[in-house]
Amino acid sequence: MNAFARRLLRSAALSAVCALSYTVQAAPSAQPSANLVPLYTFQGGDDGARPYGALVRDKAGNLYGTTNEGGGACNCGTVFKLTAAGQESILHAFVGGNDGAHPFAGLVRDGQGDFYGTTPEGGAYNSGTVFKVTAKGKESIVYSFSGGADGAQPYGALIVGPDGNLYGTTQHGGTHNSGTVFKLTPAGAESVLYAFTGGIDGNTPMAELIRDDAGNLYSTTVYGGTSKAGVVFKLDPAGNETVLHSFKNLQDGAFPESGLILDKVGNLYGTAFLAGPYGSGNVFRITVSGKEKVLHLFSMPTDGNGPMARLVRGQDGALYGTTYYGGVSNSGSVFRLAPDGTEIVLHSFTMAEDGAYPYAGLIRDKQGNFYGTAEAGGEPRLGVVFKISNQ
Repeated sequence: MNAFARRLLRSAALSAVCALSYTVQAAPSAQPSANLVPLYTFQGGDDGARPYGALVRDKAGNLYGTTNEGGGACNCGTVFKLTAAGQESILHAFVGGNDGAHPFAGLVRDGQGDFYGTTPEGGAYNSGTVFKVTAKGKESIVYSFSGGADGAQPYGALIVGPDGNLYGTTQHGGTHNSGTVFKLTPAGAESVLYAFTGGIDGNTPMAELIRDDAGNLYSTTVYGGTSKAGVVFKLDPAGNETVLHSFKNLQDGAFPESGLILDKVGNLYGTAFLAGPYGSGNVFRITVSGKEKVLHLFSMPTDGNGPMARLVRGQDGALYGTTYYGGVSNSGSVFRLAPDGTEIVLHSFTMAEDGAYPYAGLIRDKQGNFYGTAEAGGEPRLGVVFKISNQ
């Protein structure tokens, strides 16, 4: 299923609850506006279109990312570089077939400056790939998923472990066709660390992993669990899985597509796409013992709706993130959640030059500025890269 079709399905699933929410929600209160500046607007040709993934930033201030579409006649997506001045160059344009197609996630950079990413389509078996792109734009396929026990359709970004290996998830495949957690050496040797059964252990992982100092891996699945509404899981170095939380499709949340972040004492923070009386999602915290606390319930239309991205912690200790819908134009928002639970909308996307529908989370530089992507908006409404300045 392509990315646009996925958005249409989400819209249909939310239409009834969204309509109710807009009729009963109180009038919005004034919110301060962030200093959001579009750095680049995609035109849909060779330069790419529909950036869904998060960005990576180097020490010189250059940004790197992927687009799901564009890049030439194939329209199969790109890997791009964007300078601090907004000059874009294409490191790789996917041509379909063996080299992969339609990357959904962002990139990860290794210690040598090379980039790794995933495509849910293409490859030798059309079940997705892990690819490598050098800083000079040379692409090679590290691994092609067969669609069987080794996994299929990786949507999430990768992480690089201290051992130099790549770790990630596939949303399908595995022995039960319910997704996998995998390890991949730089030479292309893949091993499945865990295959989900589709039951209470989870089903359909779509997010990137996070690793603690002990080597445990953590993430979410969109479905599965005791209520079939997704789980937060832990995978130890021996491959033993523990479900830390099964979402109940109540205030605690449902259908999490986001990855997690970890604090110094081992608490996990994430977002759930649906939650609460308006079905607008939440921000949650889960302790090492599996106790969940909802830090914020989105109440749309004004404060956001449908968060799907990983959070980032600011220099001020607050959590920053995006929602795919909601805001004053129902085109998504950027929010700040203070440690005391106070939420502020920093920006509501308008579908104009600022963009619309931010699927990915934000990244932060040392000066406290944030950078992100919106998969639509701009002119001709094919997505933007934006910066939110620290003021």
